[in-house]
Amino acid sequence: MTDPLEAWRNSGLTPAEARAIQERLAPRVVTDNRLGDVKLVAGADVAFPGRGRTTRAAVCVLQYPSLELVDSATVCVATSFPYVPGLLAFRELPAILAAFERLAIRPDVILCDGHGIAHQRRFGLACYLGLVTGIATIGVAKSRYVGEYEMPATEKGAWTPLWYRDEWLGSVLRTRTRVRPVFVSPGHRVDHAVSREIVLGCAPRYRIPEPTRQADRLAGTG
Repeated sequence: MTDPLEAWRNSGLTPAEARAIQERLAPRVVTDNRLGDVKLVAGADVAFPGRGRTTRAAVCVLQYPSLELVDSATVCVATSFPYVPGLLAFRELPAILAAFERLAIRPDVILCDGHGIAHQRRFGLACYLGLVTGIATIGVAKSRYVGEYEMPATEKGAWTPLWYRDEWLGSVLRTRTRVRPVFVSPGHRVDHAVSREIVLGCAPRYRIPEPTRQADRLAGTG
């Protein structure tokens, strides 16, 4: 396969081949802000029913900043890649992209339940999704994958940098006061500051931003 952007279609990839593809694609990621006015924010999440044999992806599109749901889609496909830490994009992208094809509305930015550049090869799920779709993406993970950080202050909006090998790869962000932070990193076509701004704007009530929270519920029940 000559174009590594299409590698997610190849169910026969080995983990070593997948890691090599991440290394080839990472230099293509744009971490400058290329967003204009944000009016539509999507959230993407997946579940693995049937003991992991099936991947069920859900995508929800919400108006921003009102967070009113305007479109959604779910898709179930056979799981074609094993669970390997650091390579979740190859397991989840086939279903997520199939769900995006069913949307009637194209969002301005996508929030992923996973990491962007906060990854040992600077190429998490949000990066791959952004490159394939051409849409700005942000990784919003519930836990750290790589890096070191100091715990931010307790109030909502407080944050500290996530460092990995002397490189700033993400933000440890409080979306609710005195609640565990989330790990925010640019995926594609967005910078650190705007990533935090959008995540906070999408989290008026809960720790998890509303687009991915709704996608999580839909993937689990859809």
